[in-house]
Amino acid sequence: MKKWLFGKVFIFIITIITIIVIVIKFYNLFSFPVLADGNYKQLKKIDKGKSEFTIAVFGDNKNSHKVFENLIDSVNNDPEIDFCIDLGDLVYDGEREKYNYFLNQVKRLNVPYLTAVGNHDIKEDGRAVYYNLYGPYYYSFNIGDAYFIILDDASEVELEQSQMAWLKSELKVSQKFKYKFVMFHVPLYDPREKIPPAPLFTIPIFKEYEFHHSLENKKQAGELIKLFENYNITHIYASHIHAYYTGKWGNIPFTITGGAGAELIGNDPQHDYYHYIKLEITPASYTETIVKLPTPDFEIFDRITHDLWIYIYAFFVIHFWDIILVLTLIYLGYYFIFIKYKILTYNKRNR
Repeated sequence: MKKWLFGKVFIFIITIITIIVIVIKFYNLFSFPVLADGNYKQLKKIDKGKSEFTIAVFGDNKNSHKVFENLIDSVNNDPEIDFCIDLGDLVYDGEREKYNYFLNQVKRLNVPYLTAVGNHDIKEDGRAVYYNLYGPYYYSFNIGDAYFIILDDASEVELEQSQMAWLKSELKVSQKFKYKFVMFHVPLYDPREKIPPAPLFTIPIFKEYEFHHSLENKKQAGELIKLFENYNITHIYASHIHAYYTGKWGNIPFTITGGAGAELIGNDPQHDYYHYIKLEITPASYTETIVKLPTPDFEIFDRITHDLWIYIYAFFVIHFWDIILVLTLIYLGYYFIFIKYKILTYNKRNR
């Protein structure tokens, strides 16, 4: 067995595999796509003259495989959906491999998709990668009689002053339209502050998730609500919390939709499940429909094992070639350091 494992033919095969993997890694590194203003390019595919249209709104897919694939299939199979808006945390962090994995996933979408930037998207060198792919971190557009403002609060702290000035000018423009939607990743407030903690939060390792998923600068959060009230914003959409919540901030209705595939920390059947929002807009009204996706059982143990499996599976899928490279290098290192060296030493002694 040992002779076969370290025979010349097997060593040759492993060496060839190593070379191929190194070439693939260099190819992936230098061929990373630069979409350049990807959001605006997607906008060009949308018919802006429509008076009636439907959007799939979701967030926090976060390099999920199975759940996000189910979401894409559901969107593709719904002829009413005109385009998608992903509210951020497209990836687990800003590594190029993870962005590349996401890009390969959304290639399957049959409709245009737009993005907002999330806090996980800007980790590592992610802010630069996101900009190279999708362009400005905040932007606006209109379709029919609806105006959309997409903001960047991925820092989780506040909106910088330049963005606040831009927002105020956009809110003035929005007054020409019947419907005015504001969308971003991090909610202004965490609605769970009014809800008793879920049983899962009693486990120490999950305590950090309890009621901390909102904008840190509460003074600015209050200012934003007043601003949105003054300009009669129709609805606010956010994600960041991996669940579904709806309610009002001041007089403005909000929806939190963070069920596109990331880990589900809570286990409340009313909130903690995979889903996306189907937002239908007509001249008369707008309506929301929750489209539920297959979700693990609400038992704590099932949730924990499911969440662990999400990241274990994603790690092996995203880093497949890295794993192969490491294994082949370990094998070749072991061969040359221990096997080959022993053979050479033995031959020298017996000359």
